[in-house]
Amino acid sequence: MFYSVKGILALCESSFAVVECGGVGYQLTISATTADAIGNKIGDEVLLFTHLQVREDGVELYGFETRAELSSFRLLIGVSGVGPKAAMAILSLFTPDRFAYAVATEDAKALSKASGVGAKTAARIVLELKDKISKNELTGRPDAMDAPTLPEKTAESGVLAEAASALSVLGYTRAEIQTALSRFDTAGMSLEKIITTALKYFGN
Repeated sequence: MFYSVKGILALCESSFAVVECGGVGYQLTISATTADAIGNKIGDEVLLFTHLQVREDGVELYGFETRAELSSFRLLIGVSGVGPKAAMAILSLFTPDRFAYAVATEDAKALSKASGVGAKTAARIVLELKDKISKNELTGRPDAMDAPTLPEKTAESGVLAEAASALSVLGYTRAEIQTALSRFDTAGMSLEKIITTALKYFGN
C-alpha cells in the first residue's frame, strides 16, 4: 500500500497530476481542491498522500495535498453507495473543514450540490458519518473509541463539542484535538471557524 508520493510535479490538471519519483512518473487522480493547492508548483517537489484503489478492471492511485483530505476520502468511500468518483466530486467542491462542517451540521443539501451526488446519497452520507461520529468509531484506534475530551475552557460550549466531533471525522486523535483546541481563544467563534483554525494548527 502506498502511503504517499514525493517527487517533482511534472503535470497538474483539474482531475489528475503526474509526480516524477526516481525516474518514474506516477499519475494520480486528484480533486479540484488539491489541484488548486499544487497547480502553481510545476517543476517543484511536492508530497501527496495517497490511496490505492484496486478494481477488477484496473488500478487507480488517488493523491491528496493534505492528510485531512485523504481521511475525508476514505470516510466517503466507506459509505454505502458512494464510490471514488462521487467522493472526489464532493472533495472538489468542499475543503476538508467544510466537508466536516456539512456532516457535523447535517447539511445534506450542501453535499448534494456535488456533481453526481443526489439528495438520497447526500442524506446517506450524513446519516452514516454522523452515526459514526456519535459512536466514535472513525479511526479504529483505541484512543478514538472514547469521545474526545475537551479542555476545560471548551466544556461549556456545545459548538466546541461539535467541532471536536468534526475533527474526529477527519481522523485526528483525542489528544491531537485537545491540544489544538487549547492553542487558541475559541470564545465567540463559529463552528466552521473553529474547525478551520484547528486545521491550520495541524498544518493543513
